Parts: sequence; structure tokens; C-alpha cells
Amino acid sequence: MTTRTTTTTATPDTTDTETAARAVATATAGNETGTEASAAPGEETGTTVAATPGTGTGAGAGAGTAAVEAEPADAAAGGGAAPGERREHRERRFRRAPRARRRGLAPGKRLPASRLIGPALFLALWAVASAAGQLDPGAIPAPWTVLRTTGHLWTDGTLPTDVLTSLERAGYGFAFGLTAGVLLALASGLSRVGEALIDGTVQLNRAIPTLGLIPLFILWLGIGETFKIAIIAIVVYIPIYLNLHSALSGIDHRFVELAEVQGLSRLRFVREIVIPGALPGFFVGLRLGVTGSWLSLVVLEQINATSGLGYMMFQAQNYGRTDIILVGLLIYGIFGLVSDSAVRLVERKVLSWRRTLSN
Repeated sequence: MTTRTTTTTATPDTTDTETAARAVATATAGNETGTEASAAPGEETGTTVAATPGTGTGAGAGAGTAAVEAEPADAAAGGGAAPGERREHRERRFRRAPRARRRGLAPGKRLPASRLIGPALFLALWAVASAAGQLDPGAIPAPWTVLRTTGHLWTDGTLPTDVLTSLERAGYGFAFGLTAGVLLALASGLSRVGEALIDGTVQLNRAIPTLGLIPLFILWLGIGETFKIAIIAIVVYIPIYLNLHSALSGIDHRFVELAEVQGLSRLRFVREIVIPGALPGFFVGLRLGVTGSWLSLVVLEQINATSGLGYMMFQAQNYGRTDIILVGLLIYGIFGLVSDSAVRLVERKVLSWRRTLSN
């Protein structure tokens, strides 16, 4: 790169206008050679400027003043501010006004062991009322009396036998009822012919009191264990059928059209669309069926039975042992609560993809 050097000599009688013109020419020449211009052009470009004492008030002074005034603006535009100032500027830029917190409409976070709070409160009130003498011990014994009786029955070996017998009857009846309810609901919910043949019969059966069928079933099946299991199965299958059939009927028809467009087979249609869509209703019916099995068992075990919780309570009634009756009722309640909690746990695991108020 070649640097052009210009020497300018001014006579004392040269006017301010001519001096300013030569200074502008010198600055232009310096810019053409790639040299930065400053307030003293002669130092940067090697140009010697000789001016009269009056030339300091000319255009050169004005240009220097303009450059000094423009420097802070250029520094701010080019990020020439200090780091602390830039950080504060960014914080002010991205800082937002605090937003008012809205009240949530959801129930909130689930309480730990929430299902045990109600029973625990009931037991506490029972204990306080018994200790205060507000309850007749002959009609409603105190909780510690019931616990003492439970220990005696378990030590004698009668309570374990009765519990296992009741669990066996309820298990068989529930298994048969679950199978019948699911098969009938699938046949009725997925076929118009099946609905015409099955749904009306089930609705008729639902309208008949199930416990009113006991005398008829005794005549048909005898007075042994078979009729007890059959009655439990009827009590179980009705809620399972109703809820599962309702869930199948409530599947959006657009999913059916989508399956037809995709060319799904009948088996894939049932596996990928029907089952996921019907599972919520199925679990509701399952919970009702589990509870129904225990409700019917307490009545059936008082008819020609030699063991079971119902038989134990019936014998205690004959001897006026209210503490033994309360033992049987508490065990039934514990079985119902545990079985319902188990079904809800399975439901929460299987339907974890759903976002509902409960989860």
C-alpha cells in the first residue's frame, strides 16, 4: 500500500476559508490511503499544516468538536459501555412485572394415605365416645374390647378358618362373575345381534333383586356351596357388564372410521381401539363388582353354612355377642377397602396415560 504525503504551506495572509479547504483535502487524501483521520491529521498522514493564528477557529475545529460529540453515541451503539452497564441494561430489558398468581381449580396434590384418614377419624370418635361412657358396652363395645375378642378368636383357630373360607367363596364367585360380565359386554357392545339378544336379558336380571333368587337357586342347585358361588357371580357380573357395555357404546365413531381407513383387522381393532377406550368404564364396574362380592357373602354365609365370617356372626347373634359381630363387620370392611384400593392401584398404573383430576 502506498502512502501519499502532502505538504501544505499557508501564508500568513491566507484566509480561513482556504485553510479549511486544504485541511479537508488533506483528510480526504488520508482516507484514500487507508489512514484514519484524527483531530491532528498531520501526525497520522505525515502532512504538515501551517496555518495562521486565526485558522484554529475554522472548519477543522468544528469537525473535531463534532467527532468528540458523536463518540459517546457511537460507543453506546457499538457496545462500548462497561460490562456492568450492559448487564444491567439486559436485566431491565428482560425483567417482567410480577404476574398475579391465580387460584388453581384442580383439587390439588394428593394427600398421603388419604383413604385411611376417614376410617382413622371414625375409630378415634368411637374410642372417645366409649371412653366417655356415651355408648352402651352391651350394644356397641369399645374398640379395645373388639381387639381383645379378635385376639382370642385368632388364638383359638376359629377366625383363620372362617376368613379363609370366606375368601375362597368370594374369590370363586368373583372370578365367574368377572368372566361372564366381560364376555357378555363384548358380545353386546361390538355386535348389534349380540346387543339384541343379551342387553335386554341383563337389564331384566338387574331389575330383579338378586337376593330374592336365593330360594330358587337352592331348589335348582341345592343348599351347598354351588348356589352361594352362583349368587355371588350374579352380583358381580351385573355392574361389570353395565359399565363395560356403556364404555364400549361411548367410543367415538371417528375412531372406528379411522380404523376402517387404515385397514385394521377385527382383532387389531379390538386390541388398539376398543380395549383402551373401554378400560376406564371397565375399572369402574370392577370396583363395584369387588364390593358386591363382599356384600352378598355376608348374607349367603348365614344360610346353611358351617364356616365363614357370616356363619360366625350368625352364631354370635344367637349368643348375644355383639363384640364378635363387630369383629366380622370390621373384617368385611377391611377386605372391601383393601380390594378396592388394589383395583384403584392397578387402574392408576394401566391408565397412567390419562390426565385426570385424580392424578
